Amino acid sequence: MLAYARDRRRFLLFGRPRSVDAETHRHRAEVLLESLLTLGPTFIKLGQLLSTRPDVLPPAYIDVLAALQDEVPPADWADAKRVLEAEIGPVDENFVEFETEAISGASLGQVYHARVDPEAVDAVGTADPTAESGDTRVDGAGGPDPAGREVAVKIRRPDIEELVNADLRVIKWSLPILLYFVDESRAFSLRNLADEFSKTIREEMDYERESEMLREIRTNFAGDDRFVIPDVIESHSGRRVLTMEYIQGTKINDLGELERKGIDRTRLAENLERAYLQMIMDDGVFHADPHPGNLAVTDDGRIVFYDFGMSGRVDSFVQEKIIDFYVAVANQNIDGILDALIEIGTLSPDADRGVMAEVMEIAIQDARGEDVEQYRVNQIVGQIEDSIYVFPFRLPKNLALVLRVATVVEGVCVTLDPDFDFISVATDYLTEEGYREESIRQYARETGENIRRTGESLTRLAPKAERALDRLDRDDLYVRIGLEDEENVFDTFAKRLIYGMLLTMSLFSTGVLYALEAPRASIVAAVFSLVVTVLLYRSFRERKGIGAKPQFTRQSMRRRRGEE
Repeated sequence: MLAYARDRRRFLLFGRPRSVDAETHRHRAEVLLESLLTLGPTFIKLGQLLSTRPDVLPPAYIDVLAALQDEVPPADWADAKRVLEAEIGPVDENFVEFETEAISGASLGQVYHARVDPEAVDAVGTADPTAESGDTRVDGAGGPDPAGREVAVKIRRPDIEELVNADLRVIKWSLPILLYFVDESRAFSLRNLADEFSKTIREEMDYERESEMLREIRTNFAGDDRFVIPDVIESHSGRRVLTMEYIQGTKINDLGELERKGIDRTRLAENLERAYLQMIMDDGVFHADPHPGNLAVTDDGRIVFYDFGMSGRVDSFVQEKIIDFYVAVANQNIDGILDALIEIGTLSPDADRGVMAEVMEIAIQDARGEDVEQYRVNQIVGQIEDSIYVFPFRLPKNLALVLRVATVVEGVCVTLDPDFDFISVATDYLTEEGYREESIRQYARETGENIRRTGESLTRLAPKAERALDRLDRDDLYVRIGLEDEENVFDTFAKRLIYGMLLTMSLFSTGVLYALEAPRASIVAAVFSLVVTVLLYRSFRERKGIGAKPQFTRQSMRRRRGEE
């Protein structure tokens, strides 16, 4: 943080920004990565969240932290067994078979493979007893497996709650110190990030909530054969244990295996994007951790969703604004995009709309899979850095998980198909669901209302104009002008003018005193002249804010692939 602060002011409290090369930024990011890994589960989760927050960290940090995987060695079976039996009872009585070697370990919990008695599951009524156990789904044909139905048992790490609470206290106490080193815009995002992270990680430890979210999302996709969502085995679940169907599949980023099985990767990317558009725009509840470890593909090309611990809800206002944003993107209405971002609270109303419009144009071009001319990117970066430009993006609390989803899903889709056209798929979805037609009808209504108001204004214009001309003829017309100076241009101008006058006076005084053979006084005057010169120079070189560089997923991915 000290190094990051010195990049903005060389001597922390004053001084010009430092020029730091990309390699130095990357080294710092790697040091941060190692620190997060050393600090343990809570900070691994924090690093994962930071990797999706370009409003908090520079691009080099985002690239390095994106590699952070939620994989840590599982706890001893004896400790996990203690948690399991405290929640649902003896293992031998509740499971036909239980493999004590964890099939996956994460920072907050670990997953085991087991088998349950199908008749016991049927008695609770949570799943179809005629379902085929094993490879794919509850949707398969066949009777119950005499060896038992395959399940995945997720067990919370022993004593993890106390550890997380201690870590969250550390983060809470450290936050005021961190805020000292960043500008106000990033401070806004950091405060919201800390609050959202505390809420999210506590929710992720509550398996009863995860079970509820999983069932709701499963219901929303009922009958859609493009997606597979595990069923919850309620009789074997609790606050610290969650038992679900065991569903095998190929990891969604295992491109070689997908090709071998003849699965259409472009169609897979399209289905994935459509699933999240439905969850966010229509359902209002969504799976918020779509990294490749939580997404798999069955042999017949259906997408499997795992791990609903990180999931969220979207309120109606945010849904409406997200729809407005996507409709504006589909229509390539730049002003509509900026208006939606401002209304939702993501873009500062004081942002330079001209510069931001160019950023959005390039972002849309990149999202369509088109090559972005590097000179245009460099030109925009120059505009941002050469002007008094406060970092304009911020992230309200209710959008943190939505941004995470958008960022991670984009990365997965581009991995599946480097030429995938996000905007085309989103446009088709909006058209099919009637959102674009509704926006057109709304535009027509607003246009009609504006025409009516214009007609009324025209009828009032002539009398007002006549009265104004009469006052002008009588020399009775006064004009009042109010100037807004948010960037303190007049103060800066006055400061420079005073510095210039002082410098002129001190230089003249130095010359006169030297001519009068008063060396000590002339030295004092010369030192004063030097101080004023430095102050005047600093007033011209001073920059405010942090230059924001546009980040485009596809462009960055191609660059990294070229480097590899």
